[in-house]
Amino acid sequence: MQYLSICLVFSVGVLEQVVLERILQGTGKTFYTMITQGAGAVINIILDPILIFGLFGFPRMGISGAAIATVTGQLAGMGMNVYFNKHVNHEVQFIFRGFRPDMGIIKQIYKVGIPAIVMQSIASVMTFGLNQILISYTATAAAVMGVYFKIQSFIFMPVFGLNNGMIPIIGYNLGAGRPERIRKAIHYSLGYATAIMLAGFALSQVFAVEIMAMFNASEHMMSIGVTALRVISFGYLCASVSVIYSAVFQALGRGMESLVISFFRQLIVLLPAAYILAALFGLDALWWCFPVSEAMAALMAWIWWKHIRRQMAGQV
Repeated sequence: MQYLSICLVFSVGVLEQVVLERILQGTGKTFYTMITQGAGAVINIILDPILIFGLFGFPRMGISGAAIATVTGQLAGMGMNVYFNKHVNHEVQFIFRGFRPDMGIIKQIYKVGIPAIVMQSIASVMTFGLNQILISYTATAAAVMGVYFKIQSFIFMPVFGLNNGMIPIIGYNLGAGRPERIRKAIHYSLGYATAIMLAGFALSQVFAVEIMAMFNASEHMMSIGVTALRVISFGYLCASVSVIYSAVFQALGRGMESLVISFFRQLIVLLPAAYILAALFGLDALWWCFPVSEAMAALMAWIWWKHIRRQMAGQV
């Protein structure tokens, strides 16, 4: 309650930061979004121990201090985004005189936005459902899942960065009638994403023990976690296809296809596969639900891309 009451009351910082960053990304100025996100994170990291433990003359605020550090970083990021949009992003001018909502534009925004909103919620539902299955075996397995999600974020984050850079490029060239550049952007993105995922796979296979040791894993947690990290990492070999093509579909205004792939990947396949594999073969087999769902999502994304290219012949 202490943490959320502060974060939600001052959520204007993170909400405005997201919107303003997307405007910078839309005009190709992703370098500045990196600066704003990095600065906000660094401010948060610096203020956390100061406000939590009361260092340098500040009062000891505990959980409330952690929340204040979070919103301060968000507000700082918002302020930097305002500055960059005003002084660097000359392609977009903020003029509110005579501003009126346009239902046509609003519908276009939500045509792409609603699938993205649902995709975010799907991840939460998937995590909740998977934790329920894992806890029925042992709470340690749920802790291992928490470790995996932290490791996964480092591997997937560069790929999501590729997506952010690729979407405006595809959108620009779709409008300019340059299909060859769209195909080139997709090919480069797939190549780089695959390389990143291969690196993540190799690290998980070779250094699984060391990764778990970073989280002070007990002997029991180590025995579960090493197997989990090595098995789950096989899914990285397919993940680049579904992640990149989902972004491509969004860039082409086909947000519903992205939604279906995410829904299929994280709920329709993953959760039932986790339950069935665990019930039939035990906890060690459960982790194969990730490679199975990634492989099926990649196949679906590839087939859908072929279908969309036929529908949009000459455009992509």
